[in-house]
Amino acid sequence: MKLIKHTDAPLFDAENTTVTAYAAPSRGSSEVSVWQIELAPGSTSPLHHMDCEEVFLGLHGQAVAAIEETEHVLGPGDCLILPAGTAFTLHVPGEEPFSAVACIPVGGQATMVPDGPTFAPPWAA
Repeated sequence: MKLIKHTDAPLFDAENTTVTAYAAPSRGSSEVSVWQIELAPGSTSPLHHMDCEEVFLGLHGQAVAAIEETEHVLGPGDCLILPAGTAFTLHVPGEEPFSAVACIPVGGQATMVPDGPTFAPPWAA
């Protein structure tokens, strides 16, 4: 059994994004990586895809997921399930941040689109 307190969870900051890392192999999880993501108002995440399923559960605010030229609004309590290989971005319209819990199977790899690097997200390793 492992308990990761919010105050002990590592933070990762990228441009307009803060990730609070919870479950991951480096923190005792063997099957699932879980983190909380917060995107700043007006920001857009980089276009990327995962080599595994990725799930987002909206907690606060609103984001627009752009997937294959279609937009899907994601708000509190909404769950977005992305199959492996689905390229997407999240855009935060308006003036409040968007936060969500996200998870992938341990070992998942992200690839920046169109031809960027492939890597394990550091918060999921």
